[in-house]
Amino acid sequence: KGILIVVSAPSGCGKGTVLSEILKDESFYYSVSAATRQPREGEINGVHYNFMSKEEFENHINNGDMLEYAQYCGNYYGTLKNQVDEKLNEGKNVILEIEVQGAGKIRKIRPEAVFIFILPPSVKELRRRLNKRGTESEEVINARVAEAANEIRQAVNYDYIIVNDELADAVEDFRSVIKAEKLKTVCSENIIDEVLENA
Repeated sequence: KGILIVVSAPSGCGKGTVLSEILKDESFYYSVSAATRQPREGEINGVHYNFMSKEEFENHINNGDMLEYAQYCGNYYGTLKNQVDEKLNEGKNVILEIEVQGAGKIRKIRPEAVFIFILPPSVKELRRRLNKRGTESEEVINARVAEAANEIRQAVNYDYIIVNDELADAVEDFRSVIKAEKLKTVCSENIIDEVLENA
């Protein structure tokens, strides 16, 4: 069985780049969130989000189909249980990219999941990266940095912290975490049985 990996990080710390490197390994699967907002230009259903109507999403909530969900700006976003469990049962390591509140909810219902928080080297560096994008005003960047500082304070609730200073190191750290998790006794009981076979 695969491992459920919950990843959080503040905006601008390069989480997407780290995950795209990790996902080159086919043993990992990126869980695509369901969303009720309209697709933006260039977004593909099933790749960026599983787009659905509000009514459809609310039916999923009422049927207990959602692993977690939240509402932002009048739209629902969430993770379908069956999509995650299907891949875990296939032996895939499923990555959920999720904000801090959603991660807290998953911790309650899936305590066996592995929680990873990706940090920027410093808040100063985070600000520099956001400025470099050149897509947002100073005011928006200040708000994002303040929000990031609040999120970073929550990192103590995660199992592992990875600092994304050098991409190659961050990717290596991520792989090491999963390797260590696979060697935990809970995941290795079948190996013990195999070793003892014919004893």
